[in-house]
Amino acid sequence: MDIFPFIEPMAMTEEESLPMYREIKWDYKSDMPVFKNKQPVIVSGNEAVKVWIWNALKTERKRYVIYTHNYGSDVEELIGKPYSDTLKSMECQRLIEECLIINPYITEVNDIETSFEGDKLIISFTAETIYGSVKMESDSFV
Repeated sequence: MDIFPFIEPMAMTEEESLPMYREIKWDYKSDMPVFKNKQPVIVSGNEAVKVWIWNALKTERKRYVIYTHNYGSDVEELIGKPYSDTLKSMECQRLIEECLIINPYITEVNDIETSFEGDKLIISFTAETIYGSVKMESDSFV
């Protein structure tokens, strides 16, 4: 008989250990939250993670005291740098992944593509979440 028995904790999958993700629905065209009868409309699961992705990429990291230093994107730092478009694109891909992977609901970021149209940065990628895949495309993150 052991006086210090070995107790193994039950392993939980990430999906079981995280509550259902909820967020205020977002109108991506007007870049505003959606309200109905003066109350915010709530979405959950992949649609909620998509809202989080949108807002995290649009928020400059460390700029606002309301957010932790882990939340947001550093992509804006590339503006005005004398890097080639190829180098900016590679660095942008790294910064996008760093921005998103801190969310425990996002398991990986794939197929990141960036391109420049004039002074606009075009971004597309697929985020794998605990709920499935989220495809994002935009030229208005930065």
